[in-house]
Amino acid sequence: MGRIGHAVHGRRALLAALLVVPLLFGTLGGPATAQADPLSDALKAQKALEAQIAAQRQQIKALQASEAQLQGVLADTAAQLKGINVQQSTLQANVTAAQKALADVRAKYTALVTQVGNLDAQLSALDTKIQAGQQLLVDQRSTLASHIADAYITQQTSLLEQLLSAHSLADVLADVGYYLRIGNQDAQLAQQIQANQVTLATLQQTTAQTRSQTQDLRLSTYQAKDEMTGQRDALLAAQKQLNALAAKTKAVQAAQLAAFSKLKLTKSQAAARLADEQKSLDQLSNLIAKLVAEQQSIPSQYNGTLMWPMAGVVTQEFGCTGFIAEPPLGNCAHFHSGIDIVAPEYTPIRAAGDGTVVFVGPNPYDPPNLRAWIVIIAHSQSLLTWYAHIDNYTHPPAVYKGEVVQKGQVIAYEGDTGNSTGPHLHWAVELNGTFVNPRLFL
Repeated sequence: MGRIGHAVHGRRALLAALLVVPLLFGTLGGPATAQADPLSDALKAQKALEAQIAAQRQQIKALQASEAQLQGVLADTAAQLKGINVQQSTLQANVTAAQKALADVRAKYTALVTQVGNLDAQLSALDTKIQAGQQLLVDQRSTLASHIADAYITQQTSLLEQLLSAHSLADVLADVGYYLRIGNQDAQLAQQIQANQVTLATLQQTTAQTRSQTQDLRLSTYQAKDEMTGQRDALLAAQKQLNALAAKTKAVQAAQLAAFSKLKLTKSQAAARLADEQKSLDQLSNLIAKLVAEQQSIPSQYNGTLMWPMAGVVTQEFGCTGFIAEPPLGNCAHFHSGIDIVAPEYTPIRAAGDGTVVFVGPNPYDPPNLRAWIVIIAHSQSLLTWYAHIDNYTHPPAVYKGEVVQKGQVIAYEGDTGNSTGPHLHWAVELNGTFVNPRLFL
């Protein structure tokens, strides 16, 4: 083959190569030009938002748990207030605990309100990122459409025309290289558009779900506020009732102390009087022990619980007290051996449990002018209840020694007999020869 043949063959090969250039557009891959990616930023923001929503759900659960705990304390407080003979120290402890629990609930709620506001701001920022991603997708589609249009126009011009109009073969090859590069970028751009479409659709769907979840969180938070408001009102009402009860108790105690102060005893005289009262009580206790031992019908054990013998205001609890009219015991300068209950004078007093009356009458060991009238019931050989300062004038005792009584039966009426500072009932529980807290048996 001669030179002319070789030249013709080379030109045909070049033409064949040039003919496939348009077919390569959009099929070859290669690195794309780096550019801002708002959709990736939106995805990151979406994941961060989902994590925050999950954390806030846990905080709402914690808030609801705190509210449930507070509700339990308030329910217990309300039950005590509705009950009789409230132990004010326990009630005040409950109210204090409720106040602390309410403060915890309020702090949790305030934090959640702030976080819900933050979620709204983050959702707004996410919407902005998604809008930027939508604009990016529009721009990418426009760029690809423009390249496709240019490629189409190029393909409508014959290679022969391009060769004839070119200044040189080098110009033709340069154009081929340019279109090859554009083809690679267009292929990757098309793939990126497709991926961005999927990403954008996912973002729009998950953002709608996130907005719904945020609304649910907002509703749950506001519901917690309604619950908190109701609990606050209940707590304020309980505190008001407790304050009224405390004021009433304080007034009764002040009257009792004033009555004791009228005696105008010196310190030594007061100590001697308290010692005489304790001695009188011990002597009566010894007598009662003998009377119980003589009663063969009294059971060895008592099965059941005791009830309050009378409703009213508890002016003194069992144990150490600051009331100077009580005798000393152990480490206590003044010790109260029972529970004092104040109600309107002559209020009926009821047996705290089934038992046998072992004593009715005045304490024979008290001074003649200060003898307290007492009813004592044996519920078993080891368990006795005392009802002191009962009336013996207009409303004498309703039972007699040796009588078998039933729980709740009227046995006497509130009075002011003995060394008393006003009408009240001194109710005591004796177990195995020792006075114990009556509340332990209710």
